[in-house]
Amino acid sequence: MKLNVKAMAISIALVWGGAVFLVGLTNLIWPSYGGAFLELVASVYPGYKATASIADVIVGTLYALLDGLVAGLIFAWVYNVFTSICTCATNETRGVTSQV
Repeated sequence: MKLNVKAMAISIALVWGGAVFLVGLTNLIWPSYGGAFLELVASVYPGYKATASIADVIVGTLYALLDGLVAGLIFAWVYNVFTSICTCATNETRGVTSQV
């Protein structure tokens, strides 16, 4: 079974972007919440600072959406490649030929 690359990319982008957005937004309300997580995110994304401002929350969210999109694309593509390899190897051992 192959993964839908677009669906996986969008799903991971929304989950990761949503996580960074929610932690950033919560940090605006309670400044002690998620500080270590936001500092980690700031160390990975250039231009993002873990300061309690709405502009930084938006920048971090946009970075996370893009990062999640790329990670989802790569994950689904690699999964599909290995699924094809494993399916071919399994079919060959059973005497089934793949018609492509």
